[in-house]
Amino acid sequence: MMHKWNSGPGCRLLKGSLLHFDWVSEMLPPQKKPWESMAKGLVLGALFTSFLLLVYSYAVPPLHAGLASTTPEAAASCSPPVLEPEAVNRANGSRGECQPRRNIVFLKTHKTASSTLLNILFRFGQKHRLKFAFPNGRNDFDYPTFFARSLVRDYRPGACFNIICNHMRFHYDEVRGLVPPNAIFITVLRDPARLFESSFHYFGPVVPLTWKLSGGDKLAEFLQNPDRYYDPNGFNAHYLRNLLFFDLGYDNGLDPGSPQVQEHILEVERRFHLVLLQEYFDESLVLLKDLLCWELEDVLYFKLNARRDSPVPRLSGEMYGRATAWNMLDAHLYRHFNASFWRKVEAFGQERMAREVAALRHANERMRTICIDGGHAVDAAAIQDEAMQPWQPLGTKSILGYNLKKSIGQRHAQLCRRMLTPEIQYLMDLGANLWVTKLWKFIRDFLRW
Repeated sequence: MMHKWNSGPGCRLLKGSLLHFDWVSEMLPPQKKPWESMAKGLVLGALFTSFLLLVYSYAVPPLHAGLASTTPEAAASCSPPVLEPEAVNRANGSRGECQPRRNIVFLKTHKTASSTLLNILFRFGQKHRLKFAFPNGRNDFDYPTFFARSLVRDYRPGACFNIICNHMRFHYDEVRGLVPPNAIFITVLRDPARLFESSFHYFGPVVPLTWKLSGGDKLAEFLQNPDRYYDPNGFNAHYLRNLLFFDLGYDNGLDPGSPQVQEHILEVERRFHLVLLQEYFDESLVLLKDLLCWELEDVLYFKLNARRDSPVPRLSGEMYGRATAWNMLDAHLYRHFNASFWRKVEAFGQERMAREVAALRHANERMRTICIDGGHAVDAAAIQDEAMQPWQPLGTKSILGYNLKKSIGQRHAQLCRRMLTPEIQYLMDLGANLWVTKLWKFIRDFLRW
């Protein structure tokens, strides 16, 4: 049965509404189909993810820490010009007259108080207008690939530099070709168990091997059965075993009983004029000051890049032993240079060492009262000046920093600021090109990583 539209007032109103709806529909833009919006979202997401991965590939270590393309053997090494005699420094009475050494290679190892020593070298180089060999774009020489001269900003064959001190995986011949023959080589070591503990907490978020650890004390869980979690070919795996051996350019997966281990240790002893110890930092700086014929002011320091105390208890007893055994190559290395360090102290003189350490600590304490607001390090959230914010590990702000006092006398204002300036900011002050590092920081801040 067919029904016709009633032509009464109600029907006319309905027809008018439908006509109005058709007119409005024509005025509105056509509605996108759900699958089109979803496809565009997926494309944009893929592009953004690709961009982040590209930046990450520049800002963090590559997956495989292979040998970088080294400089051709025919390339000219550093050829220093004949210089005017350097000013004589008589501060070191037992050695008589000596000249301050200005050509220095510092192998900056990880988690060994090396950022504090780096600040000392930055200040000395800036004070004497020395030439630094800086990376290009990053704050390290494409670590963990091996160092190559081509990684140095504005490198030209035959170029000479006074100071090399950024993170690298050491390659002696490549470094040797950048500095004059009289350059002093130094590095710093740390108790391997303590270093492993610090490295595990700091770098853990960028080591996928640790992500499967679920307990409250991931470090203890790892040490209970490290072979279950560790893969030497895993991304950033070098941070989790024999990191000192790795930084020095050697295979961190060697059998601890291999004769190569002792050969490598003796090679380090031949190449480096002084190996400092983090646990005896003040004594190390006294030996360094003597070796370089520097003034006391040159080695003053504040502890930089220190980590806030972890809520997880420090390694002790069995866990300390497990960490040492897991890093046995580093343990052999540390024991050798711990013994040689104290032989150097003995040759320097125990009483003289005690006097000079006391003088250094007294001078550091005096600078602390002059420079630091509140007299101590603070959490990142309490740092008032962005220029004093240290670089933080992914996912947490565990690195402490300082607040500079508001009123400091003209005599100490510059020194205070330089002593407290974190590594990244100091590199920029010295003119280093850190575009990749700065871009990575911007992305991290935007994403709140």
